[in-house]
Amino acid sequence: MKRYYITDRKSVGGFRPLLEVIRDQMHLGVDFIQIREKDISARELFEFTLAVLEVRANEIRTPLPAKILVNSRMDVALATGADGVHLPANAPQETLPGLVVARSCHAITEIRAADADFVTFGPVFETPGKGPALGLDALKLACQLGKPVYALGGVTWENAAECMHAGAEGIAGIRLFQDPGL
Repeated sequence: MKRYYITDRKSVGGFRPLLEVIRDQMHLGVDFIQIREKDISARELFEFTLAVLEVRANEIRTPLPAKILVNSRMDVALATGADGVHLPANAPQETLPGLVVARSCHAITEIRAADADFVTFGPVFETPGKGPALGLDALKLACQLGKPVYALGGVTWENAAECMHAGAEGIAGIRLFQDPGL
């Protein structure tokens, strides 16, 4: 089961604690880390992305280190040497040589239209503030469209197997990785 960790510094108390969580998740072998700090300046995002890449380069000795994706900012991803970018489903379709491209999708039509290496799809389960759950049947359908799909939204370690059984490539989330009790 592949794991896609989405960051949220506010829920862990700031950038320094977030960097520690990222380091821990890298040591645990997550496959992707999406730096999703939407409310910071381009400079802050650039500097934080460089710090994450430095952690990966200097401390993580695994054969397949986590790929680092920058949320919505192709310019920052390219400038820092990050592995890729995570875009909303409705962002312009562009060729990004050398970058992994992920897209957030919330409907089957969005997956069909997505020019991406893989998509996150959800919310699969109920989760605060994300609208009604799409459910496992919708996830199963999404997984049959030919793109790798990461189940997102209300995913826990207890229901992750259901997502995999529906055909998901992996699981994605914020609280799943930042809240050890989940």
